[in-house]
Amino acid sequence: MQYIVGNKTSDSCVFCRMIAQEEECDRRNYILFRGRRVFAVLNLYPYNNGHLMILPYEHLASLEQLSPETQADVMHLVSYFIRLMRRCMSPAGFNVGINLGKAAGAGIDDHVHVHLVPRWDGDTNFMPVISETRVIPEWLDDTYGKLVSLIKESPPSC
Repeated sequence: MQYIVGNKTSDSCVFCRMIAQEEECDRRNYILFRGRRVFAVLNLYPYNNGHLMILPYEHLASLEQLSPETQADVMHLVSYFIRLMRRCMSPAGFNVGINLGKAAGAGIDDHVHVHLVPRWDGDTNFMPVISETRVIPEWLDDTYGKLVSLIKESPPSC
């Protein structure tokens, strides 16, 4: 609700503001992991449970602007979280996507990010078609807690 009624006039990047905060705020911001060059965060407006994003710290709009090391770290985290989610959520598949530019569907087009969305057979229903509403069966806080616990057991190496 805060997003819907809140002040939307800020010119700064939501991802840059989020990562600039102290690590003590990670739970509130749903930041799952901070690496050397990249971080992972749960999507506040998920398509499905476990929908997360992997981003570079650098505020750049496209993949080709990232250094090869950062590109590698992004893909390393994508693979890491696929393994992690297979372990704790047992999805049947994944959508992995990058929308570059507004014309491609990027909601935030000036800070490149990769979406990782776990999928289950039958996870779609009439709600998005009829009422433009998604039904998510698990609280974001619960998903966050589950993933953070597994990350602490076996953190990624980037």
